[in-house]
Amino acid sequence: MDLQVLRSFQAVAEGATVTDAAAEAHITQPALSRALNRLEKEAGAELLQRVGRVLQLTPAGRVFKEYVDSVLDSYDRGLRAVAEVVDPDAGVVSVAFLHTLGTWLVPRLVTGFRESAPKVRFELHQDGEIGLVQHLLDSTADLTITSKDPGHPLIAWRRLLVEPLWLAVPARHRMAQRQRVRLAEVAGDPFIVLKTGYGLRSVTETLCRQAGFTPVVGFEGEEVETLRGLVAAGLGVSLIPASSGTTAGEGNPLLPIRYLEVTDVDAARDIGVACLASRTLPPVPRRFMDHALSATADSRGPLAPGV
Repeated sequence: MDLQVLRSFQAVAEGATVTDAAAEAHITQPALSRALNRLEKEAGAELLQRVGRVLQLTPAGRVFKEYVDSVLDSYDRGLRAVAEVVDPDAGVVSVAFLHTLGTWLVPRLVTGFRESAPKVRFELHQDGEIGLVQHLLDSTADLTITSKDPGHPLIAWRRLLVEPLWLAVPARHRMAQRQRVRLAEVAGDPFIVLKTGYGLRSVTETLCRQAGFTPVVGFEGEEVETLRGLVAAGLGVSLIPASSGTTAGEGNPLLPIRYLEVTDVDAARDIGVACLASRTLPPVPRRFMDHALSATADSRGPLAPGV
């Protein structure tokens, strides 16, 4: 069976039209239709059925697609491995990462790695915690850089660093002239948080519970910079990663914000790198993972019990 037919079947199964899949394969639409029919004859079952104007997988097609995905993924990884044997300094690293890490950690790691491997290309994806897990399970990323261990049986996670969190308050907030604060002291304030599914949201809720309260959500955003802007506007308080280089009490002069150290709970989050436990990483992604662990070796802090 031609691998291109399997790729076309995969594309149609994932929502592409036969016309678009044929164009991608550089063949005519009737030719691709005939090829898909031959594939169904070889499989001995109807794999696709027309529902309205689109083709959808049959139950047999869903089972078959799992194996097609595995075959194509193995073949593509084989091509990558051969290319990296031929030229060890080239290759591709596919990394998915949290939105909040795209302004500092990921650029720092990529820049440092490319100093010794300038020919390596990066495919980068941003997502929330749930999406990062799916990137690994779907093999659309070699590695993810995320916060806490996802706790998935198929995923191996290693800590890179411990990132402090500050409590950001408006410049005119009643606590703004202080350097430190107990999180419980702002239990009645509205919290500006990221949407559900983002790691920082779950960390915020966990820390508030540890401080003895459930946060009142004033706004849900998708970017940390949005949280900063709304805190500056006086709409609430927020737990903000200290990754931007801010220190307690200091803020961006363009934003009237104060950053306070939290003293009653351990206001920090783990940042780690994850990959599929059962998959052998290609050489270049493996080297990048080793680089990430080495580059952050002094920033990990003590391991929690059982980690």
